[in-house]
Amino acid sequence: MLYIGIDLGTSACKLLLVDGTGQVQNTVTKEYPLSFPRPGWSEQDPAHWRQAVLEGVPELLTGFDAAQVKGIGCGGQMHGLVALDRTDAVLRPAILWNDGRTAKEVDYLNGIIGREKLSQYTANIAFAGFTAPKLLWMRENEPELFGQIEKIMLPKDYLVYCLTGVHATDYSDASGMLLLDVARKRWSAEMCGICGITEKQLPKLRESWEPVGTLLPDIARALGLPETVIVCAGAGDNAAAAVGTGTVGNGGCNISLGTSGTIFISSDCFSVDPSNALHSFAHADGGYHLMGCMLSAASCNLWLMEDIFKTQDYAGEQAAITQDKLGRNHVFFLPYLMGERSPINDTDARGCFIGMTMDTSRADLLQAVLEGVSFAIRDSFEVAKSLGIDIPRSMLCGGGSKSGLWRTILANVLGIPLDIPATEQGPGYGGAMLAMVAAGQFPTVQAAADALVQTADTVEPDPALTALYDARYQQFRKIYPACKTLFPQLL
Repeated sequence: MLYIGIDLGTSACKLLLVDGTGQVQNTVTKEYPLSFPRPGWSEQDPAHWRQAVLEGVPELLTGFDAAQVKGIGCGGQMHGLVALDRTDAVLRPAILWNDGRTAKEVDYLNGIIGREKLSQYTANIAFAGFTAPKLLWMRENEPELFGQIEKIMLPKDYLVYCLTGVHATDYSDASGMLLLDVARKRWSAEMCGICGITEKQLPKLRESWEPVGTLLPDIARALGLPETVIVCAGAGDNAAAAVGTGTVGNGGCNISLGTSGTIFISSDCFSVDPSNALHSFAHADGGYHLMGCMLSAASCNLWLMEDIFKTQDYAGEQAAITQDKLGRNHVFFLPYLMGERSPINDTDARGCFIGMTMDTSRADLLQAVLEGVSFAIRDSFEVAKSLGIDIPRSMLCGGGSKSGLWRTILANVLGIPLDIPATEQGPGYGGAMLAMVAAGQFPTVQAAADALVQTADTVEPDPALTALYDARYQQFRKIYPACKTLFPQLL
């Protein structure tokens, strides 16, 4: 039997063909454009997602027996607002997770409605990337379009709709909308009222591994697949990636160095960070998780390398950062190129280098970026530790994890071993595993993880280097408070 996992990312859709033993048989990636209509805005045309799958799946199946495909599971970028009218046509470009236009709406929700009430209604406070502030923005700035909304979808759920004709979402992705009562796993009537919507406009809620439907006849023909292929609800990208690294059940941790950066702590039980610096979300395994999310992680490295240095020779540039330089860099970098979420929740925050001198080198700047992202992940790591959560080790995934240098820096910044999964295919692999459960290959998500996920390597921290990085982190954590009042004046 074969399964298709879909990773609906911000810049590309990655498709995986996985067999019943978890072996990846083929991969296809289809890129699509990202639009920045104004500074801090980020949008995308959902038609590009649909087209990527329609073109990518037949290519993925080349040389394989399509009749063996039993299920499809999708992990996708979270929080994006996809608004459909009564004919299910897309009303406007999707407003994405890294869009920062909703500062006014976030201030209203956190300040006027109040953080305590929001936490009571949804277990979370408002962040600029969440869906509810986007709805408020649309109601204020595009009232005619807002009045035409029949269905409110998330990116991967719109793709599932395109495949099945069903409007559904899963609990993990819905948790990031600020519309879900996470503790009770139901839509929040209070938040619907605040946003001026009804529950009828929201998709049906499902567990991530639950079947949503089977392929529509015309879609099945276009993809070259049987109409009987089961499509499960899928999961938000971070929850799907966590499933793919075996971070399920109680006490697991996964760190992702993707476009964004996350620290993901799974739990059997619901809990809330009293400071709301970490998100409290449902997990794709049926449980819950706490998560810290920074908006710019590996994307900071891409920005420096390709936009500033004008090169794609990542390995060559990193080769200049030798072991003796680690923990001793005099340059710091704040990785807030798109504002920031966890734990500072500041849409005005901006990226900056500090500490440069006449002898600062190209390698120093690159090292500062890799270290700055690692320090920012530690910010959320420290919040988790302050809640009494013990994190003795973590899985590590995402594009940035392919760098041995970055792995070493992060392991020593955090002071814990980092395990590298044998199969690192991000949310798409987790989506395929969820499809296996939906199709009956495994009885539970935990059983799938136990059978399929293995560790290929472990990066151990060095006590001496960890001590150096701890001292540097104490300096790093003073920079944002010192710059905070300046950022709004730069806009």
